[in-house]
Amino acid sequence: MKIIPFWGCMMPLKYPQMELAIRKTMPNLGVELVDVDGFTCCPDPIYFKARDKIKWLTIAARNLAVAEETGLDVVTMCSGCISTLRETQYTLEEDPALKDEVNKRLKRVNKEYKGKVKVSHAVVLIRDELGLDVVKKSVKQPLEEIKVAIHYGCHILKPSQIMHVDDADYPSILDDFITAMGAIPVEHKEKLLCCGKGCMDEDLPLDMTESIFASIEASSADCMGLICPTCFSSFDLGQIMISRKRGKTYNIPVIYLFQLLGLAQGMEPEEVGLHTHRIKADKIIEKMKDKAKV
Repeated sequence: MKIIPFWGCMMPLKYPQMELAIRKTMPNLGVELVDVDGFTCCPDPIYFKARDKIKWLTIAARNLAVAEETGLDVVTMCSGCISTLRETQYTLEEDPALKDEVNKRLKRVNKEYKGKVKVSHAVVLIRDELGLDVVKKSVKQPLEEIKVAIHYGCHILKPSQIMHVDDADYPSILDDFITAMGAIPVEHKEKLLCCGKGCMDEDLPLDMTESIFASIEASSADCMGLICPTCFSSFDLGQIMISRKRGKTYNIPVIYLFQLLGLAQGMEPEEVGLHTHRIKADKIIEKMKDKAKV
């Protein structure tokens, strides 16, 4: 399968370890990533959209038009990117007049959005197009006894009438992905709470992330697993901020799920960039080493 990766902004610029993990793991699932030139920021599905929705739609449609010119479908690795691109597709399909207005603007840069490209998040592509058995077959070192507290985030699930990924209240897609690697998805009471990144308030984001950390700590999970770089920023850096501002120390490794997949496929922690995280995954690595000795 050939697919175009849409990397967005945060992964190449701030968290290249996530892009690295995707580039290393996807070929083992039978996926060839075909890079194309011309993409820009998705753009951001919160602040930019609120500021100027027609410009937001136009930029997103230009990205989709770039992909359409190749004849290949698109896979994103960021929940914000999939949210923007899917909502743009939905909105322009529902409103032909708005689509015409967007294309008038795109004509200035010799682009046209036709609405023919398919866009999926990487985990959805794996579940729906490849099947989770492909993940199981790629595993060389099952993550046995590794307990992962999953954070779904907002954008991959909602609005559900646009995303059509899973039951927004009782999702299982990430749990199933984790299970296919051989790890144990752990339930915790704040599994579906927003990370707080989009809140225009000084204290509320830390309140929300601290609630999630407390929930995960109570679950006795070995780490937090997620698929959104924005959420990662809230949690990896967030633990440092909570320690400094509130005197509460957590030590919960926050891991992008394709980094976990890399470990399950037999890669070393440095190969998927775990050494770059502020909260180190040492206890997971030691647990895996101990299991391998048995």
